[in-house]
Amino acid sequence: MSLLAEEVVEEWLNRDGFFTIRGVKVGSYEMDVLAIRPQVGGGHQCRHVEVQASINPISYMTKPPSAVRKQSGVQFNAKKRDLPLLRESVLEWVENKFNHPKKLALLHSLCPGDWTKELVVGRVKYEEELSLVKEAGVTVHRLKDILKEMTEKKGVVKAASGADLYDLMQLRE
Repeated sequence: MSLLAEEVVEEWLNRDGFFTIRGVKVGSYEMDVLAIRPQVGGGHQCRHVEVQASINPISYMTKPPSAVRKQSGVQFNAKKRDLPLLRESVLEWVENKFNHPKKLALLHSLCPGDWTKELVVGRVKYEEELSLVKEAGVTVHRLKDILKEMTEKKGVVKAASGADLYDLMQLRE
């Protein structure tokens, strides 16, 4: 599901005039979608977009903090987390997804400057987790809003490589 959602996100960005790279490997990590758009008058707009497109979430999007995982031996769990533990989970997730030194080095070698940190989500089990992600400086987009925007807004590019998947999704109406 995530790969299909990444394709839709890439189509959304392409239609808005962004050049994209999807599935960039950095050691054992992966960056979902990187997007760059030249700006009028010089410079570039640079976006790092991660995609979590669950339809029926059963747990948190983030893992428990590494110290808790080491102590318990459990990688993921649906057990309710108190706010301090959830905040620690989210901050660790943001660091790994967006601020890992090897990832930052790659971003700056592709295009020096500021890169946005963005997350596209389908459904989430715990909305407070998304609030903490936003608090940590990540822009959150809902996949349903992206689809709606693509339907209503004329882009710079009429369609790109993900157009067929997007068109199929529109058949449900």
